[in-house]
Amino acid sequence: MNRRAWLLFLLVSMLWGIPYFLIKVAIDDLSPVFVVAGRGLIAALVLLPVAAARGSLGALRARLGTVAVLAVVHIIGPFLLITYGEVHITSSLTGLLIAVEPVVIALLLSRAEPLTRGRVAGLVVGFGGVAVLVGLDVSGDRLGLLGAGMVLLAAVSYGVATIFVQRRAADIPAETLAGGTTAITAVVLAPFAIMTWPTEPVHANAWAALAALGVFCTAVALLAFYALVAEAGSNRAGLVTYVNPVVAVLLGVLLLNESLRWSTVAGFALVAAGCWLSTRRSAVREPAEPVPVA
Repeated sequence: MNRRAWLLFLLVSMLWGIPYFLIKVAIDDLSPVFVVAGRGLIAALVLLPVAAARGSLGALRARLGTVAVLAVVHIIGPFLLITYGEVHITSSLTGLLIAVEPVVIALLLSRAEPLTRGRVAGLVVGFGGVAVLVGLDVSGDRLGLLGAGMVLLAAVSYGVATIFVQRRAADIPAETLAGGTTAITAVVLAPFAIMTWPTEPVHANAWAALAALGVFCTAVALLAFYALVAEAGSNRAGLVTYVNPVVAVLLGVLLLNESLRWSTVAGFALVAAGCWLSTRRSAVREPAEPVPVA
């Protein structure tokens, strides 16, 4: 990947490394569907004016069907699955299950982009790094298995959506694509959000978490992610789910004074090695010179 792609990769990894914690804070006072609808509404209010200022809203009208499909498979479906899933399982297990996404993408694209030994090794090493980093905390309530299944299904949906962006929506401006998908999300989920409007007082930290989810973890992150897919392809873009837990753990160490354990360093090293193996270009064999026939 070039320098711009790496910068986008790091930006998305950072912005998608904190939602699991913010979701846990928000759903203490707000329903999961309210949180997802709120994220979509806030992100749309940020992104649509940007698209209008750049004169790219026309692309939204022309490709509304494509944008609507992407809204379902990339936002509405996985956001709801993850948010409801986190009601029943820990955020660390959520991060580990979401890290299945690069494997899903690699398998779906195995015909178009054959899996080399280096890429397989990178995927395995990277996933191992995530496992070491977040641990395997399977604690949860009696519906923990259902919650884990929901998050795993969200990872599959993310993988399908990433490939869909590369193949069907790469020509749509990023601000238009992100603004359209979040606006559709807000419209579709608005009735359900109204039905679950909080009746008890909502703490300020829940509103702050929702605002951060909408502005940074949805609006800015989607802009960067769609640009990353166009720049580096779906296989490499999907690797952000390996780095997200690294960011989440490092934020805990830097901002919450959590201890820096050996597993943190080892997990970070494995994730870095896995990403390097999965993103490097494989050597292309030159065709052999034809042997002249006497």
